[in-house]
Amino acid sequence: MPEYAPPPAAPCCTPSTGRLPVSLLPVPGPAPRHEASTEGMVLLLGGEFLMGADDAEGFPADGEGSVRAVRLKPFHIDAHAVTTERFGRFVEATGHVTDAERYGWSYVFAGFLPAALRRGAPRPERTPWWCGVEGATWRHPEGPGSGLADRADHPVVHVSWNDAAAYAAWAGKRLPTEAEWEYAARGGLEQKRYPWGDELDPDGRYRCNIWRGTFPSKNTAADGYRGTAPVDAFEPNGYGLCNMAGNVWEWCADWWTIDHPAARPLVDPRGPVTGTDKVIRGGSYMCHRSYCNRYRVAARSANSPDSSSGHAGFRCVMPA
Repeated sequence: MPEYAPPPAAPCCTPSTGRLPVSLLPVPGPAPRHEASTEGMVLLLGGEFLMGADDAEGFPADGEGSVRAVRLKPFHIDAHAVTTERFGRFVEATGHVTDAERYGWSYVFAGFLPAALRRGAPRPERTPWWCGVEGATWRHPEGPGSGLADRADHPVVHVSWNDAAAYAAWAGKRLPTEAEWEYAARGGLEQKRYPWGDELDPDGRYRCNIWRGTFPSKNTAADGYRGTAPVDAFEPNGYGLCNMAGNVWEWCADWWTIDHPAARPLVDPRGPVTGTDKVIRGGSYMCHRSYCNRYRVAARSANSPDSSSGHAGFRCVMPA
């Protein structure tokens, strides 16, 4: 096999909406608070770990390095991403309207669409495999005519950072910091490439839902899924957390930066106080080694807080 060489400036597979400022649209009122519960969560004891990586397969421009010591307090984290069923309970209780619903459209992978919807749909110049589809929402993941049949246990998608934060607040939780997310994803392993070790498919076993085949023309779905998989699909990591690599990108609390503080060790880092994009972690079913090789534990990307797509979701945390 030839030596891997990542593209020097590969745009990520996550499209940004470029929508109008949210302030120009009616803003929904505060959601009624749901009683907080740690059901379905895992208690992590925190402590010190090594965050980031200097990985030959990495993207230096993404700020994956340098490796730095980080110390965290104990916290609870969802064992898996928030499902469509759980998000539906939130919407039913609060009347929340997602950003995709308010704007009237969201991004869907072109390969999932019938010709009638693909034809004429706006596409980002750098990621033309995405189509801006009117009516694509968390209830209709591939736009009009699609639904949630057999997807109650799949991660909710077409949710923006704003939507994820609203759900977390209602649930008495919050979104994880980037440091908490990476600590959880590592599953107790130190400086490994994936949540289970350094080999993508150990002993020929698939451990995550990513693009298998040739991106973006052919996905063999050898791991069992072309799109989202159930949130508990595949073997969990050492902390009992499912799908910390692949399936859907997961929103984090932090604003994006590639400038990491030099203090050692960092204690419960929270990222910059302001910014334009929010961090997303974990990669998705759209990631492939030849292009968006960001299902590695230290890989990172970002998107604007009002952006949504068919491959981005979230999980929540609570203080211990």
